[in-house]
Amino acid sequence: MTTHYKTRAFVFKKNNINESDRNFSVFTDEFGRLDIYAKAIRKITSKLRSGIDVFFMSEIEFIQGKSKKTLTEAVIIEKFDNIWRDSEKFKTANRIAEILDNFIKGQEKDENVFNLLNEAFYKLNDRNLNIEKCALLYYYFLWNALSLLGYRPEVKKCSICQQKLNPYNIYFSSGEGGVVCKKCSFLDKNSQKINSDVVKILRLILSKDWQILSKLKIEPSSQKLLSEVSENTIKSFCPA
Repeated sequence: MTTHYKTRAFVFKKNNINESDRNFSVFTDEFGRLDIYAKAIRKITSKLRSGIDVFFMSEIEFIQGKSKKTLTEAVIIEKFDNIWRDSEKFKTANRIAEILDNFIKGQEKDENVFNLLNEAFYKLNDRNLNIEKCALLYYYFLWNALSLLGYRPEVKKCSICQQKLNPYNIYFSSGEGGVVCKKCSFLDKNSQKINSDVVKILRLILSKDWQILSKLKIEPSSQKLLSEVSENTIKSFCPA
């Protein structure tokens, strides 16, 4: 007897297969990451096509075959319409999807990651979220996802010597796992000088204080540093 599995799924990637089939990469609350095969879903007559698409939250049902999971039913929970209507929001959604795709490879249940993903997309779907806050939301997701996956950076003291930080001489080292003092920065030739504002932002992000974060006025120089630190950290885990 074939067993049917049902779960909530966030769709973050899709690939067309053959003339009418499609493969979806989803993150679910019950199973973690899954790759789901949808047979003939690209046909106009398919009963599945209206219930699932990239950046949808859907309730899906699937069966496990010998080599793949096949979609049998899909019902929309949330379409996140405002993301689809706004190019900047859509770009941010794609960046979040890349984080999922790069850092989560196997099937393993993780309710915390699912909840963070759900939280990020509901915030991104807010029509009042402007361009600057879209970028900040991406970093909010990135650093909290890394934290949940076991890569939480040290942002309260030097990650090497454990001493108190001098706010005028702060560096960030992806290799050493967070902020470092000037003396210890020489132990990593790739460490980058940052400012106290970036440390403050990272602390707020990791404490998940979006209410305060969303009201911050971040200087362009600090935005640039935050972007560089974030991208360098991604590269350290996912080298090209």
